[in-house]
Amino acid sequence: MISKLLEMIIIAGIISMGILAILIWVKDKTRRVTSLRIFIQVASVPLIFLGLIVGPFGLPQFPPVGNAPRDIVIGTEILGRPFPDGLSVPVLACWYPSGRTITCPIWQMQAYLYPFWEPGIGFGWGIIYTTPGWERLIITFSLVILMAVLFGRAFCGWICPFGLYMDLLSHIRRAFGKAYRKMPEKVNVGLRQLRYVIIAVFMILSVILGSQAIFGIQLIQDTQKGGFIYSYVSAPYCQVCPMRPLCVLCEVAVGAMNSTFVFSHTKGMFYEAGYYITSINLTVLGMATLGALAYRRFWCRLCPLGGLAGLFSRFQPFKRVTLLKLNKEKEKCTKCGICKRVCPPQIKEVYELEGGDVTTSACILCLRCVEMCPYEGCLEVTFAGRSIFESRNWLEK
Repeated sequence: MISKLLEMIIIAGIISMGILAILIWVKDKTRRVTSLRIFIQVASVPLIFLGLIVGPFGLPQFPPVGNAPRDIVIGTEILGRPFPDGLSVPVLACWYPSGRTITCPIWQMQAYLYPFWEPGIGFGWGIIYTTPGWERLIITFSLVILMAVLFGRAFCGWICPFGLYMDLLSHIRRAFGKAYRKMPEKVNVGLRQLRYVIIAVFMILSVILGSQAIFGIQLIQDTQKGGFIYSYVSAPYCQVCPMRPLCVLCEVAVGAMNSTFVFSHTKGMFYEAGYYITSINLTVLGMATLGALAYRRFWCRLCPLGGLAGLFSRFQPFKRVTLLKLNKEKEKCTKCGICKRVCPPQIKEVYELEGGDVTTSACILCLRCVEMCPYEGCLEVTFAGRSIFESRNWLEK
């Protein structure tokens, strides 16, 4: 216990020193927050999502897949109720790889409808569910709503590992001196609306797949335990999610997952259906990568999980109680348009709205607009009404 505490103190100390170093040594005021954000994103990947720092190591729940510490999961009990898959955090924290500490809510929302609606032993890792699916769904939605109300979509801008992947692609393009393309406004708005369509389609599909357990009516055959659908098509959104193959391939690359075991669990040619990687996964990942090389934060514009967090933080009645807000001082804004030009997901509301709370459901709270705004106190980020960061006149020496 002491060694574990000491390990966490050391990790916290290293991260704190990194943050302090950035704030002291990054002289360019227009890059301080960006540098800090990238540092936190990079630190979050091994610490939270891959489970490569938090031990113990060599104690896998399922030895053939690898020895990343999948047994270290945060939030396995919520208000006295067992919640074995762990804390639902609104970022793409993939359930399938062998290492993780938190869980993607999209997977939980689907899996608790099908195939884990009823209490029992889940396949794969042998997780035992002692509560019904509806209860686990309530916990999942409650956690997502709570985190969205507290922090909005800041998870997308500061912690999400796939967001980091998008940002790294931005740096690659910048290294080659290539300017970003501007997405047509109608297309950008359409992608935002598509987020909710994606959520609805896959949730409805999960209900159809789980109809036997939920309603006692079997609408689709071969959904029983051991069937093809049960093994390879449950949690249908995960079969197309680009984070799944990226996370699996990263863990294979660092030796946290057994590559032979991973790539043997497929059906058909080109991994057209697989437990860990599917051809659809790889295709979507390729398209998201190409899109991000052309448009900043391409995937964030249509990410259903980001849309879910935005839905619970920026629309009534949740907007009234959201704690983290981006505010604009009308009298100090000269409509210079810098905030609109530097915004990664190409949000125009910060520029167009007159003043007050200008945060929208598409805002990932990366704070790039605040960092680049050249007018003192024009843009300000507040938490529970208290100012935590505001724009500075960086044009002055």
